[in-house]
Amino acid sequence: MSRGSLLKIGDEAVEALRRADQIALTEILVWQEVDRIIARRLRLPTYATWKRRRLKILAEYQRPEHWGIDPNAAFVRALADSGDRHVLVAGAEREGAALYLAARGAAVTALEPAEEAVERVVRAAEAAGLTERIRGYCADLGAWAPDVELHAVVCSPSAFAGLDAQDRARVIEVLQSATADGGVHLVETIAAGNDSMQATPRIEELASRYHGWTISVERSTGLHQTFMARKEAAVA
Repeated sequence: MSRGSLLKIGDEAVEALRRADQIALTEILVWQEVDRIIARRLRLPTYATWKRRRLKILAEYQRPEHWGIDPNAAFVRALADSGDRHVLVAGAEREGAALYLAARGAAVTALEPAEEAVERVVRAAEAAGLTERIRGYCADLGAWAPDVELHAVVCSPSAFAGLDAQDRARVIEVLQSATADGGVHLVETIAAGNDSMQATPRIEELASRYHGWTISVERSTGLHQTFMARKEAAVA
């Protein structure tokens, strides 16, 4: 907006205040009237209107279906209470899981070695107004270590890509140590007989790594299965 336009709006504000019998034309009152005139011309919503719209949008973001996630999936049920908790989403090539958890109040770390995938998650978070809830890291599980206590770990089939059995065991141990009592790990795996994801740990391998955890397995879509393990509270 040009200086001349602002001066005209200022004159209009002063005149409006005079018509309203405003005796003391302080600078603050004039600028408040200028703000009202600009907001009216730009058709800016009031704070109450903006807040109502924002809450409606957030309610939509908190629905798993909005992100293409099955509302009955183990992922949704297991992380129903993830608000204000730290969650790691590894293999974040699909941004839906990270954004869904962030919308529900979780502090999400999105980990993915592909730079374009991390950028996509960050851009989507910005568009949804969720940047304060998501941290994006361009790294793989083998080269990354948690810097906070985790409430949950969510791994896609690609999360363990490039890691052999020994590296996978080390990574799982690190994540287990960083997970709070009662926390949960969910690993999406490929059913046996599929050769497209050789680095994906099998159910049997995962079960052998989670001694002392409560374990369950659910079939999800297609050849995918979800391995879920919940950490038991330590006995004093």
